[in-house]
Amino acid sequence: MMRFSPSLVIADLDGTMLHDADTFEGRFLSNETVKAAKCLRENGIPLAIITARPVGSAFDFIHDLNAQVCAYLNGALIDFDCANSTISELTSQREISTLLRFGFDSKHACDVCLRLLDKIPTLRLGVVMNDVRYTNFDVRMLWSKQDFVITDFSNVPRGTADKIIIVPRDSEKEQLQRILPDDFSLHISEDVLWMLTNPLANKGHALNVICNRLGVKPSRTVVFGDDVIDIDMFRAGGYGVAVSNSNPRLLAIADEICASNNDDGVANWLQNELL
Repeated sequence: MMRFSPSLVIADLDGTMLHDADTFEGRFLSNETVKAAKCLRENGIPLAIITARPVGSAFDFIHDLNAQVCAYLNGALIDFDCANSTISELTSQREISTLLRFGFDSKHACDVCLRLLDKIPTLRLGVVMNDVRYTNFDVRMLWSKQDFVITDFSNVPRGTADKIIIVPRDSEKEQLQRILPDDFSLHISEDVLWMLTNPLANKGHALNVICNRLGVKPSRTVVFGDDVIDIDMFRAGGYGVAVSNSNPRLLAIADEICASNNDDGVANWLQNELL
């Protein structure tokens, strides 16, 4: 049982606040979840979203939830002015005072991709930058509406990249694990998508950065999630609530378990415990 009044609510999207669907693009927020988020704002409790999603596929959800802050791409891009930010600003390379980036040089990312392909020529991988995926495979196998450019990694623009994405086949995973570069952090989403990021681009670091910027103690946060990738922010936050459909590893460290994402577990918990 939670024994404090939280100063900040932090939540993941996929598998946590979003209802499932047959396709990635079909996932949605229920009316109950939108209403709960509105009540949070009316009660003066800020909402921050920390998601693996890039800007293009998360932006509308962030606005529907009236979130004050969003950490996209597991914290590679943190927007502290969600109400006023535009997609064009978020997906540019411009320096903006309300945005923080934790990426890496795109040339280095391309060099890493080429080294991995030298060892595993059939590997499906790419560089995510400015909300475009520069890949050696058709990303529509995962996302039917994401912008992508097929590349041999010679034509990726220079600048700050957000992450390297890899969709390994089962037969490639063991070898891939052995040859991953040491200067990146590995995150695995839904046991399908492998992501290499700046070591500071993780959900735990994002939570601490957000709390510092808002003047909130991490111990005064309530955190909602569902997957292994959420473990870092559960450990960094104050009170962790896992939806019942969560990965067993997250359930094992949660302070409390609520109903599943498809049963509006987060919305019901907020209404019953905070609002």
